[in-house]
Amino acid sequence: MDSVILDAPFAPAALAEASTASLKASLLAHVEGRDAEPMGKKVRFANDTLMPLFDELKTRNPTPDLYQQIPLLKGVWISVWSTNPFQDILPGRINHESYQIFDDSGYYANLARYKPGQKAPLISWLSRWLLSYDLLIMQSYSVQTQAETDSSQPAAPRSTGQDYWDIQNVCIKQSLRFGSRSFSPEAAQNWFTKTVANYQQPADSYQLSTIASPESGRITAKQYQQISKAKPQLDNLYIDPNFRLVKTQREKSQRPSYTVAKRLP
Repeated sequence: MDSVILDAPFAPAALAEASTASLKASLLAHVEGRDAEPMGKKVRFANDTLMPLFDELKTRNPTPDLYQQIPLLKGVWISVWSTNPFQDILPGRINHESYQIFDDSGYYANLARYKPGQKAPLISWLSRWLLSYDLLIMQSYSVQTQAETDSSQPAAPRSTGQDYWDIQNVCIKQSLRFGSRSFSPEAAQNWFTKTVANYQQPADSYQLSTIASPESGRITAKQYQQISKAKPQLDNLYIDPNFRLVKTQREKSQRPSYTVAKRLP
């Protein structure tokens, strides 16, 4: 069946009648080319326009069981559009060189390339050809069950006995790179695999040395503390083998963020 692109504003009847393929295609079409917009504009777009589409996709989620989501998560994903402020914790992020990778070890990472100054005419050429900054934020993930006395998920209280994603911050890696070589999915995967292997070495004080000793001039000490102390809540509102609509929230006082992601072939 061919996908039909729905026009905004999204009428409830039209959403209910549309196929799931049409809902996904409509969301991708409406966010195409908009990921570089200012964060405030993207948040308003999500709240004022996209929320009915988000809600309808949530009701169509073919894999609501978190344990069954685990094998679907594994692999390399690319964010098509997001209101997550951590995506742009530094200026100059290259959207098409930003990835999220899950593997069998129980770890995943958000990786991105940044070229600060890429929009400034006087230094864009040098930034493009000589200097890049790569960032890797690695976290662990597992499914846990909410206990009666469990307060580990302050962002949104859950019912006793309900499964939830337990996300723990593990380490942050930063690297300045010279030359014009692109930050390909293969390069991102290799960096992540090496980071996991190094972290799992029992004699290595990797976590402490990386979290506690930020490199000046890149991510600031305050930003390091914000990332390391955060305990984000993750919810795959919709997930299938090739498409995800993700809701995250770092703290109860913060607004929820939404990310539309596609699996890389």
